[in-house]
Amino acid sequence: MIHPGVRAWAQSAMEALVRPLARLGVQPNTVTTIGFMLSLVAAAAVWQGAWPWAAILMLLASAFDMLDGALARVSHRGTTFGAFFDSTLDRLSEGAVGLGLIGYFLSQQDDITVIGTAIMLVGAQMVSYTRARAEGLGLSCSVGWFQRPERVIALGVALLFPVPMIIVLKAVIWLLAVLTMLTTLQRILHVRYQTRESQRLSH
Repeated sequence: MIHPGVRAWAQSAMEALVRPLARLGVQPNTVTTIGFMLSLVAAAAVWQGAWPWAAILMLLASAFDMLDGALARVSHRGTTFGAFFDSTLDRLSEGAVGLGLIGYFLSQQDDITVIGTAIMLVGAQMVSYTRARAEGLGLSCSVGWFQRPERVIALGVALLFPVPMIIVLKAVIWLLAVLTMLTTLQRILHVRYQTRESQRLSH
């Protein structure tokens, strides 16, 4: 959903930002690890209902997630393991924040939002899995309405609202639950189309 021009601008800005780090010899995996640790702290803040701090920490962690890739490109230190490590910690980070939300809403005895958060977590993991599995089979699968950047931004902005506006956070959780599942379906159909087209052309 984020315009490609915006993505390109953000990538260029991040690369300019990390050039001093590249000159200092900072490793991309170090930046990845720092971002992951910030996500764990954000998850703890979410569990405690410290919404503004949780939002700031979560958005900061997502910035580090962009910085590691930019640093790898600028410093030419990108590795196969680094790409794997980054993707793995991305999934763990998103899961940690989701568990923080579940912990908070369980403490509030809000079972409906707990269910919505669980669906959101499963959907988020499936969005990532479908792409990874498709690419492992040699197919492209980068389509989708709500990929990770959109999810992080939506949830981070929702967490900025104070407790009286908790309804906004609940609405965003259910929106993400629905849209991640729809994105998963979109990717399934995209892969189905590719495989059918490949079979048609081979005959």
